[in-house]
Amino acid sequence: MSDLEKLNVGDNQLSGQLTDMFSNLPKLETMDLSSNRFSGNLPQSFKYLTGLKTLNLESNQFTGNIDVLAKLPLEDLNLQNNKFTGWIPSKLQDIDSLKTGGNQWPSGSAPPGMVQGSSAGSSWSAGGSDGGINGFVIGALVIVVLLAVVILLSLLARRRSSHVSPHYYIDDDSDRASSVDMQSLEKSMSMDCKTPTAAPRKSMNDNEFENKWYTSRRILDPINMVSYPSADLLAATGNWHSSKLIGQGTTGRVYKAKYANGQVLAIKKFDPLSFSGSSDFMEIVNGISKLRHPSMSEIVGYCSEPGYYVMVYDYQMNGSLYDFLHLSDDYSKPLTWDTRVRIALGTAQALEFLHETCSPPVIHKNIKSSNVLLDADLNPHLADCGLSFFYEDTNESLGPGYNAPECARPSGYKMKSDVYSFGVVMLELLTGRKAYDSSKPETEQSLVEFVTPQLHDMDALGTLADPGLRGLYPPRSLSRYAGVVSRCVQTDPKCRPSMSEVAQELTGCIQRSASDRRLGGGFRSDSQCSDASDW
Repeated sequence: MSDLEKLNVGDNQLSGQLTDMFSNLPKLETMDLSSNRFSGNLPQSFKYLTGLKTLNLESNQFTGNIDVLAKLPLEDLNLQNNKFTGWIPSKLQDIDSLKTGGNQWPSGSAPPGMVQGSSAGSSWSAGGSDGGINGFVIGALVIVVLLAVVILLSLLARRRSSHVSPHYYIDDDSDRASSVDMQSLEKSMSMDCKTPTAAPRKSMNDNEFENKWYTSRRILDPINMVSYPSADLLAATGNWHSSKLIGQGTTGRVYKAKYANGQVLAIKKFDPLSFSGSSDFMEIVNGISKLRHPSMSEIVGYCSEPGYYVMVYDYQMNGSLYDFLHLSDDYSKPLTWDTRVRIALGTAQALEFLHETCSPPVIHKNIKSSNVLLDADLNPHLADCGLSFFYEDTNESLGPGYNAPECARPSGYKMKSDVYSFGVVMLELLTGRKAYDSSKPETEQSLVEFVTPQLHDMDALGTLADPGLRGLYPPRSLSRYAGVVSRCVQTDPKCRPSMSEVAQELTGCIQRSASDRRLGGGFRSDSQCSDASDW
């Protein structure tokens, strides 16, 4: 569209990284990408937008520097509420309107040709003595207002102490940047999600987790999602017709809804008796809406009408991993080794986000292959995130084969129990077998019990690998993958790895697979993967 002059895709749910698609848009004057979920660095092809005057990138997850914008004829630039780093090119200071707040600009003296950005402010200021005084006065007023808000929130929290909510609260980066250490002032009231740093997060024991989880305050933030009328949902699902039913579990039934405009959504319909009222349901919806990760099934809307408690999700056209592995013909829907490892890695990263990025950590409590959904490109999307309060007894919700040994009692479920269940899903990907299969001989019915003793035997691994792979897998990658599985399904929870360790090891499996392909390696019984250090 080389004649395009205006492009506005703001306020949608577009995600992922922008590719270099902007090299042939010389007439583009206005581009609005704001309020989406775009991530990654700005594409280098931005430099070809020689006619661009207005660019809105606010409220996304863009990272890296903005050097590519330095030579554009911009008059209005909004970069607020992203994850940009680096210095701001000094050429941008001549822009009529430049907004930079809510990013991660460096502090200190800027190098030549660069200026210092504002992490907390909302717009560009040229400076000067008067500007510094005014800034000081404004800053003092902001501090006073924030302190007043904190005191008010504390009083409200005490008043609500008789009604506590078991949900999480995630602040925006911009709120944290402009606050007076809000996290320390509201220790028991607010919780935030942070970008992981290189240093490992100190884990909490189960008592600390329970205490912090159940002392969070009610979430009263407005929900920025679509409210679907029950009449529309009824029409789109054929009055909840059985032919539209695509799943059923502890939390309710899931239907495929198709609208007249061609849009397809997944509708999770809850039993009205699951909630004490509409306010409780809306509180849960609001909490779940805070959980955002590319490998998670994210809620996009809801319905809260008398008799209708519904959560609306994007529909994943390839169904669940369980369907793909166990209900399809090996040759009609093959999953290559690389695709299997990629599915495992994406799911591990979603769990890493819940366990180690969210504060307090979020336990999933329902990790199984039927809750790993696959999109058109076979990318994984972990479902049922944030619904752990439904799973008081995971023996009922998970079903046989997935529950860790410590879960004999409902209260025995720990964060590392999620790791065990994930290890079982990894075994399904490796072997093509179900977690528990009563049609097998008794010694082979439990996948973990049958396979685990053989994971360190290279000859046995070749026999255990899913026949659907037809022998097409890099041996070192297979061995390393088996080592990760072995650690995840350890009987003692303390011996299981964290999900960040699992994600790192699976990344190594992908790298090993690529290396084997380059070297043309074959299956070797004398594999060097003989101990945990090589896995």
